[in-house]
Amino acid sequence: MNRFPDLPACCTALRQDWPLPIALPGCVWRSTEFNPAHLAADDFARCAIDAPTSIQRSVAKRQAEFLAGRLCARDALLHLDGTRATPGIGEDRAPLWPAHVSASITHSQGRAAALVALKRDWLGLGIDLENLLSTERAQRLAKEILTPAELQRMAAGPAQHIAQLVTLTFSVKESLFKALFPLVQQRFYFEHAEVVSWTPEGHVRLRLLTDLSADWQHGRELEAQFGLYEGQMLSVVAIRGNAPPVA
Repeated sequence: MNRFPDLPACCTALRQDWPLPIALPGCVWRSTEFNPAHLAADDFARCAIDAPTSIQRSVAKRQAEFLAGRLCARDALLHLDGTRATPGIGEDRAPLWPAHVSASITHSQGRAAALVALKRDWLGLGIDLENLLSTERAQRLAKEILTPAELQRMAAGPAQHIAQLVTLTFSVKESLFKALFPLVQQRFYFEHAEVVSWTPEGHVRLRLLTDLSADWQHGRELEAQFGLYEGQMLSVVAIRGNAPPVA
């Protein structure tokens, strides 16, 4: 397997250790930490990664997180099945992946990661990293992120879980969008899905509250997982190939 160019100084060595409680067979995970202060003007060229015009015009932070995410994605694709490709960026700003692959990229506060798999094994993948909200900020944002039913369940639960619950709900709905949008080609928002249940061990159950396609209709449920990844909330929605509805 041919090596890619060395990593730039702004990124740490790529990690492949799976950070969540449930392993996803056939998936390849890569993550790195990045520091925009160490980004060099020629890093994209030396890494053989094209920077779209929108990225070239952006600030160092955006350039560094884009570069770090693409480095993770490129290495993960190579180790998945030997594919030598770097996902471009579409008109909707989502990554453009090889047709036979399901994948997702996330970045937040100096960390980037990518998860890839063959589409025959995993029809959709979505990952999201978020900083944990403070309790005060979580209470302020709850009505923008949670549905009325979710707000009721939050109010009935322990107050010390509010920050974790709101952060988790935000993150897992972001992951749900990343996993489903390529399949349904229809935008949906926080109010169109709800967290039905979650456990401290990292299991989440989601339910759609709108019709997105013939296969993904109101009431369909699916599983997700989450965990703390070096102080940040990481969530993953993974849809198996030919996935039946969750009863």
